[in-house]
Amino acid sequence: MMLGLPRGTYMLMSTDRILVSHVGSLPRPATLSELLIRQEAGETIDTAELARQVETATAHVISKQVEAGVDVGNDGEQSRVGFQTYVPRCLCGFGGESRRPPARDQLEFPSYARQMALRFPRSARVMNAPAALSDVRYVNSAPINEDAARLKRLGGRFAECFMTAPSPGIVATTMLDQHYGNHEAYLTALARALADEYRAIHEAGMILQVDAPDLAMERHRFFGHLEEGEFLKQLELHIAAINLGIEGIPRDRIRLHVCWGNNDGPHVHDIAMATILPELYRANVGALSIEFANPRHQHEYDAVRKCPLPAHMLLMPGVLDTTTNFVEHPELVARRIEEAVSVVGDRERVIAGTDCGFGTFAGREYVAEEIVWVKLAAAAEGARIASNRLWGRAET
Repeated sequence: MMLGLPRGTYMLMSTDRILVSHVGSLPRPATLSELLIRQEAGETIDTAELARQVETATAHVISKQVEAGVDVGNDGEQSRVGFQTYVPRCLCGFGGESRRPPARDQLEFPSYARQMALRFPRSARVMNAPAALSDVRYVNSAPINEDAARLKRLGGRFAECFMTAPSPGIVATTMLDQHYGNHEAYLTALARALADEYRAIHEAGMILQVDAPDLAMERHRFFGHLEEGEFLKQLELHIAAINLGIEGIPRDRIRLHVCWGNNDGPHVHDIAMATILPELYRANVGALSIEFANPRHQHEYDAVRKCPLPAHMLLMPGVLDTTTNFVEHPELVARRIEEAVSVVGDRERVIAGTDCGFGTFAGREYVAEEIVWVKLAAAAEGARIASNRLWGRAET
């Protein structure tokens, strides 16, 4: 067990075999999802029952991860209603309602937007999350400390544990500014506030994963009105905000997750990986988690070949698509891992991951719960096959 490590200790690498991890969120039981959604809506709920449900669900997802063969695991974000919209539990300044711009896919393909609305009639607030109505400040560390203590207590069978927290940019583009009047000022305030969440995870001995889909996805949503060059200037600001928030935490204890949106839409307006990679490499992190498994981004290993991964970074490529119930064949997973190793040039700096989370928001899961574990087991088996080839071992 790797918890309680001193500062500066490196995150685990694939020293003698390809390790398996995932992006963070995992399906929640229906009862827990309903409680979280009701709590987010401001309804009175039984908080003792919520705590019991979180404890039971966390124990379940940890057990299922271990059974599937996950090496670097977490709590599945069971206590959170959404990967970024949970922040009002620890930050003050939010209220009312945002009017988040729709993605270009939703505007261009209205029947797809209608299909989505019918598919998830009751889920966490995504398009109408709370907005920033006053200064955002970190005021409550109890939830993150409780989550960390629970993971320490239940996660002892993992080789290493990680916990997630949202980037300043994804909070800013989801929970819109109705107070600062300046995007950069809002980003800076969020970075300073979220720094407490980041430090709490690090000081608990966990790998910190900063979830930053804003670095790719918001090109066709919040920043959809900008030219590409203008978006890249915003991307620079968003990376700077991440670096401000994680200041003081060793980069080898941080991984960065980037994606184009965890949905099965057409994704025809996704910005090319090659365009954003140079800026992503400016983040002061030790690993990059990014999509490679879905049909829109499977080809983009060439981007890493042409713009090589910095020597201090690990790559955690998505080898599983988190929006389909198709279970990837282990041989396909192995080939994806081997391609990642070929572009990185170092087998030890590749960890098998997923494109995104399996439970990004409560009540909004694309993959059936029991299939999630089969997919993760396929990733572990694929990693075993790839490891035998990469280390020149005979098949067993």
